[in-house]
Amino acid sequence: MMQESVFQILADPTRLRIVEALAGGEQAVGELVRAVDIDQSGVSRHLRILGEAGFVRMRPDGARRLYSLQAEPFQAIDAWVASYRKLWEGRLDRFDAALARRSNPAAGKGKK
Repeated sequence: MMQESVFQILADPTRLRIVEALAGGEQAVGELVRAVDIDQSGVSRHLRILGEAGFVRMRPDGARRLYSLQAEPFQAIDAWVASYRKLWEGRLDRFDAALARRSNPAAGKGKK
């Protein structure tokens, strides 16, 4: 079962903007500060939370710290959504069939 905390982490607008900024590739803290328009201490705090949750990793590059997304948590979210996608698709297929029978009653005669 998907942990609720994963969604709570991504629900924060600043953290979501950081994730979206990192979707374009590895970035330094200064670049993220400009991308999300908050001070460096705020970005660092959100990066720490994202890092502890496994969403981002830090790579030192001299005096700079470069951040990038980790695939695993997003793959886990995708797998969780996929399990519900099957449910939705099944219901939508039945709904589509019901609409087809309703719009063309002759097509549904003799079938139960």
